[in-house]
Amino acid sequence: MNVAEIRKCLEERLQPMYLDVIDESYQHAGHAGANESGVGTHFRVKIFSSQFEGLSRVARHRLVYDALQHFIDQGLHALAIETHDPQ
Repeated sequence: MNVAEIRKCLEERLQPMYLDVIDESYQHAGHAGANESGVGTHFRVKIFSSQFEGLSRVARHRLVYDALQHFIDQGLHALAIETHDPQ
């Protein structure tokens, strides 16, 4: 998996007004869940979506995790999430 695949999935599912996906895997070399390539296991997502309006932080994160479940099943090990609504 890569940044472009994750970005496409989140754009389709959550129609964000702002989205930043960063592969931070290289920072976790030697840690649990990291692979030898140093890519594709640890990501940071910053996302603003109107779909988050009125939802708790946990509910917002659940939407992101649900959207990315396919990647989690394929070995996405860690996901740092920052969510915001338009307000």
